[in-house]
Amino acid sequence: MRLLCAAIFCPAIIFVMSFMISVPMASADDPTELIIWPNGHPEPKVSADPPEDLVKGPDGLTRRFNVSTPRLFVYPPAKEIATGAAIIVVPGGGFGRLSDEHEGSDVCRWLASLGIVSIELAYRTPTNKHANPVEGPAQDLQQALLTVRDKAKELSIDPDKVGVMGFSAGGQTALVAMAGKKVISFDGDPRRIRPNLALLIYPYQVMNSDATAIRSDVDLDSGLPPVFMAQSLDDKASPPQGSAMLLMGLVKRQIPTELHIYETGGHGFGMRHRTPPPGARDWSERAAVWLRLHKFAAELPGDDAK
Repeated sequence: MRLLCAAIFCPAIIFVMSFMISVPMASADDPTELIIWPNGHPEPKVSADPPEDLVKGPDGLTRRFNVSTPRLFVYPPAKEIATGAAIIVVPGGGFGRLSDEHEGSDVCRWLASLGIVSIELAYRTPTNKHANPVEGPAQDLQQALLTVRDKAKELSIDPDKVGVMGFSAGGQTALVAMAGKKVISFDGDPRRIRPNLALLIYPYQVMNSDATAIRSDVDLDSGLPPVFMAQSLDDKASPPQGSAMLLMGLVKRQIPTELHIYETGGHGFGMRHRTPPPGARDWSERAAVWLRLHKFAAELPGDDAK
């Protein structure tokens, strides 16, 4: 396999611009569901009318609309490769819907193939008309982290090995949930609602509106975990400058960080590639290597990257 790359190394960062190919996805068992707010979610509320619906778009991908009962879909790995780690997957969708196939269930099945208990979050939607669209979804992610840790024994995981992985609006949700200047939904130990690592894939609107600083509701000094990021240079929805700015803020604070910026790939590719090769087709391979580095993913037979 031929690899073209430019890399810059420092103690807290590996910054790579690379062009490779992707790996096939594996399957996992059908998911079980966990309700995260048994008594209903707090304000800001979303209506149960119209009811939740799954709609297949002209691109062949299914998306979820009108989620008024936030919940988790749990995909367990095969027992023989289980690492005891879990990752909560947060799909994108512009806070108006959930792209919960190519940025949700597909991702969970791939993570399960790495030995990780993968858990898709169906957060409340739509919130795109709310004054602060990310507030409700961030509450849901914090509550999801609490739920997963409370059920660690039941899920056969280590409560200190729980990560999050957000795509587009889900990436913004993950960033605000773990680094928001106010704790949105929890008045206990803030470490319980912070992940042990985070993957942000083309995160949406991580800069302020004037694009001169990271969004004002995020505190990079709040004790962030290691972070992996990936996106494309030609992404018009989530400009690469945002990820680069976030990278430099994390490096300044000596937070272990890895960023991959691909020349082509656009926005919203998830586990389905919409552009000709090479594009952003190897991001999941790079993420798998990073997850092994942090002892989340299993070392599988045939792996050549330790």
